[in-house]
Amino acid sequence: MEVKITTENMETLKNGELPLVVDFWATWCGPCRMLAPIVAELAEKYDGRIVVGKCDVEEQDELAAEFGIRNIPTLLFFKDGQVVDRIVGAVSKATIEEKFNALL
Repeated sequence: MEVKITTENMETLKNGELPLVVDFWATWCGPCRMLAPIVAELAEKYDGRIVVGKCDVEEQDELAAEFGIRNIPTLLFFKDGQVVDRIVGAVSKATIEEKFNALL
């Protein structure tokens, strides 16, 4: 299950008990649409172990700026409230899953 990330819930989610992966994206972004089904699939696979969120950079530009998002898609990986890894651009499912496993 994917959670919609907003300025209202980001702080709580990144400091939660479970690691957090945030997919920064936009509706007009082609590579974002390519990545979306992979992220959705991994969100289901890791449900209960990792929280997966989607952050629309058009709606949440403050968050995008706060985390220095310059290119999308960008996946940020949080553990204990800190960014521990990031992926920029469309990459393979194997690459993303490797980062998911590193969070656990």
